[in-house]
Order: sequence, then C-alpha cells, then structure tokens
Amino acid sequence: MPLIALTGGIASGKSTVASRLASHGAVVVDADAVVRDVQSPGSPVLGEIEKEFGHRMLRPDGSLDRAALGAVVFGDPDRLARLNAIVHPAVRDESQRRFREAASADPRAVVVYDVPLLAETRASDPWDLVVVAHAPVEVRVARLRDHRGMSEADARARIAVQASDEERLRLADVVIDTDGPLSQTEAQTDELWARLTAEA
Repeated sequence: MPLIALTGGIASGKSTVASRLASHGAVVVDADAVVRDVQSPGSPVLGEIEKEFGHRMLRPDGSLDRAALGAVVFGDPDRLARLNAIVHPAVRDESQRRFREAASADPRAVVVYDVPLLAETRASDPWDLVVVAHAPVEVRVARLRDHRGMSEADARARIAVQASDEERLRLADVVIDTDGPLSQTEAQTDELWARLTAEA
C-alpha cells in the first residue's frame, strides 16, 4: 500500500490535486476532516481545549467555536504550541488508524494523506512519496482575495504563518505546478497517478 503525503500552502491547489487523485481511485484521508473529528463534541481533545483556553471556546451546542479559538492562537506562538500539543497527537493516532483501515480493506490501495501542515508537523513520518502542490505566493494571494474574499493583508498574514515554499519544496519527491490552467494541474496529477499505479 503506497502511502502518499500531499501538501501545499493555503490556496496552492492541493484540494484540486486530492480530488483528482480520488477520482482515479485513491483513498484520500483529509487531515482537516480528521482534526474536526477529533475535536467533536464530547471528545477528550475538545475537553482539553476547553480546559486550556476556557469555556468561551465552545458554542452553545457544545461544538468548538473555531473562529474564537483561531482568534486566541493566531499570532501567539505560545498559545498555538499549547493547542498543537493537545491536537496533533490525536490527529496522528486517528490518521494512522485510517491508513490501517484502508490497507485492511484493500492492500493495494493508494492512500493519500491530504495534509496542509506536513512541513510543520509530519515531515519525518515514513511516507512513500511526498507530493507538493505549488503556486507562487502572489498567485495564492490573488486566489485568496478573488475567491475567498480576503483582504490582501489577511491573505499575506495567513500565508506567512505557514511553512515557507522553500521548506515545503525541500520535502518534495514530486512537485505539481498549479500556476496555470486547471487542465495542466489535472494532467500532472494524472501522470502522478500513472506512476503510483505502475509501482503499486
């Protein structure tokens, strides 16, 4: 079972690559979905977040108020480190459980871990291949501004708190250049899939 890490900065086109791989038959494990699941109401992780950051981090229905939590940790390295110490071990355990589940269902499955913070949190894991979706910063700023309604300042701030392009590209076995038409991104992804299935 090939285990592929797919990463990229915000607005890099990573989700487009993940969707294309899924359309070919890859089992995609979405790190953001894993994070949401381990922080679900009643979970130990959510209890720890409430204990560390206060009851105001919860909505009236008991779910996590992500905007409130983000406002507390954004730009505060100490608080962000405390949050990561709560969340990351649980995400690692759950993602690995999902990898094992996929392998059990189909030992030949190509499993893709769609993980935005690979360089920050999981770079040393034993991936068979690391794929980076890459677009220049200015392109990503324009995407955040034009498609997500962010101001340029907010877009640059979001990009700045993530790993640099250089840090991500140093990890890459394969780079998919998303700074072009969708058809070019899809063609590069199709080539990657052909490589993965030839090797499987």
